[in-house]
Amino acid sequence: MTRVGLFPATFDPVHNGHIDIMERAAKLVDRLVIGVAINIGKGPMFTLEERVAILREETAHLAGQVEIDVRPYEGLTTVFAREVGANLIVRGLRAFTDFEYEFQMAAMNQQLDREIDTVFLMADPRHQAIASRLVKEIVLLGGDITKFVSPRVKVRLLEKVGRQ
Repeated sequence: MTRVGLFPATFDPVHNGHIDIMERAAKLVDRLVIGVAINIGKGPMFTLEERVAILREETAHLAGQVEIDVRPYEGLTTVFAREVGANLIVRGLRAFTDFEYEFQMAAMNQQLDREIDTVFLMADPRHQAIASRLVKEIVLLGGDITKFVSPRVKVRLLEKVGRQ
């Protein structure tokens, strides 16, 4: 049986913590689907198409060890997981506050589809403070985001805010 994992998020922007979780999840599955969530309520900085393209660039280095599939999706994560054949939902945990939210979400997802399990990966201590929301705030306020995102993502963010 092929082990298929789904790592869902808005990835606006994708940061080093996301990449760390993807790299570690790639060791657990045969195929990793990166689900780029359509969540207009979050007011994304990047369009859906831009986020998908960025993630394809940022995950290209994983192609040799696992099949990577970057796809947009809207709606229930469990429905999307079923559509792509995932039997695992991969989530990263940074702090206790993440655990409380993620624990509740995993319990609800299990009620929606008992065939899909959630696997939690603890964030590397170097990345525990990183959040996409904070990266956007830092770049908008003129701060240095070098430690939080790849050089390619940094260039895209600076272009987005008009600071090349």
